Amino acid sequence: MAGTLPTIAVLGASGLIGGAVADTLAAEGFPVVAIARRFTLSQRERFGSAALEQPIVDLDGAALARLIETAGADIVVNCIGVLQDGPRGGTDAVHRAFAARLAAALASRGGSLLVHLSVPGRPEDDPTPFSRSKRAAEQAIADAGIPCVILRPAFVLAAAAYGGSALMRALAMLPVALPRKEAASAFVITDIDNIAATIAIVARRWADGERRWNATWDVMTPEPLTVGDVVAGLRRRLGGPDPHCPLPGWLLRCGAGAGDAAAGLGWSPPMRSTALRELRRGVTGDPAPWMAATGIAPTPFPALLQRLAATVQEKWFARLYLLKALAIMTLVVFWAISGLIALTVAFGPATGILTAHGFPPQLAAVVTVASSLLDIGIGICIAFRRTCRIGLIAGIGVSLFYMLGAAAITPELWIEPLGALVKTGPAIVLMLVALAILEER
Repeated sequence: MAGTLPTIAVLGASGLIGGAVADTLAAEGFPVVAIARRFTLSQRERFGSAALEQPIVDLDGAALARLIETAGADIVVNCIGVLQDGPRGGTDAVHRAFAARLAAALASRGGSLLVHLSVPGRPEDDPTPFSRSKRAAEQAIADAGIPCVILRPAFVLAAAAYGGSALMRALAMLPVALPRKEAASAFVITDIDNIAATIAIVARRWADGERRWNATWDVMTPEPLTVGDVVAGLRRRLGGPDPHCPLPGWLLRCGAGAGDAAAGLGWSPPMRSTALRELRRGVTGDPAPWMAATGIAPTPFPALLQRLAATVQEKWFARLYLLKALAIMTLVVFWAISGLIALTVAFGPATGILTAHGFPPQLAAVVTVASSLLDIGIGICIAFRRTCRIGLIAGIGVSLFYMLGAAAITPELWIEPLGALVKTGPAIVLMLVALAILEER
C-alpha cells in the first residue's frame, strides 16, 4: 500500500557504512533487517532481533532469493565490498559476481529495489582490480534490468572509525607530513549521514509508488579538497602535533607492502598497494545530479569536522591505531625468534640450565624442544587474525608459567645481569594491551 514504509535489508551491516545505514534507517522508523556474515557482540546487542548472520557472498542466486524472501525485503541495500583479494574473498567474486547473482535474484523475485554502493570515478581511470570490479558490478546490475539506485560515495567520514577513516585519524596524530604527491591528490568527502538520508528519501518515494528507478549518483560534497587538506583538518580537530618532517615515499610503499602481507594473514589493514594506487588516482565526482534529485545539501568538510568527537578516547584511538600493528608484529617476532634461538644456537645453554638443576639430559632436551616449539606456535597464532586472541591468551599463560617455573627451579635467573625473567613482565603487559585493542569494529 502506498505510503507504508518498506522493509529494508542491509547487506554488509557489520561494516562502517552498512552499520550506520541500518542504524539511521531504523531510527527513522523503517523496518530493517541487518544482514552480515558475522556480527560482534555489541552489534548483535545493537540490532537485536533484526540481526541475521549469513555468509551472503557464498550464496547462489536461488539462496539469495530465498534470503530476501525470508527477510521480507522491499528494498535491498548492498554495502558489501573488499579492498583487495585475500582470505576474505576476491574483488571480482565479492563485487561483480555477487552483484550479478543478487540482481538476478531480485529480477526473479520481482517487486524489489536494489540500492548498491559503488565508487566514484570514470571507468577509463580505474587503476586497480578493486575499482574495475566495482565498475563491472554496476554493469551487471544494469544488464539485469531491475529497478536500482547506485550510490558512489567518496571518502566516508563517520563517528565510527574503520579502514581509511581510521588511518587518516592516525596520520593526523603523527608529527610527519605525507609525501607531496600523495598529499596533493584530489580528495572529496562524504558524510555518512548523507548516504543514509539518500536511501531514506528513495525508500519513501518507493513507498509512494515511484518504482521506475535507474539512477547513478555521486554522493559527496562539491568542495574541492586534497588528501593533505583532510589530514590537516583532522589534525586541527584532534589536536595533533605539527608535521615537522615529511614521510618518505619509500616508507609509504613499504607500509603498503606490509599491509598486503598482513591481509594474507586475515587482517584488514587500510594501507595496502590497492589503497595507495587509488589514493594517487584521487577521488572526484559530480554531486549535482544527486543534490538536484534528492534536495540534500551535502555536509561541508568544516561542519563535518565539528561533528566529530575530539574527546580523549578519540585521541587515544588515533595514537594507538598504528601502534596496534607494531605491537602485534613485535609480539610475533618476540615469540617466534625466542623459540628459534632456543631451538638452534642456544640449544646447548638452554638444556645445560636444566641439567644443572637435576634434569636428566634426555628430559632436558625434550623440555627445551617442546617449550621452543610452543613459543614458535604462539608467535604463529598471534600472526593470524583468526587465532590472534588465542595466541595472546596462550602467550600470557605460558609467560606466567615460565616465571613461576623459574622461581621454583632456577630462582637465580631472576637476578642474572641481563634480567631475562624480569623482562617477561613487560611482555605480558604488551600482550594485555594488544588484547584490549584487538577489536576492529
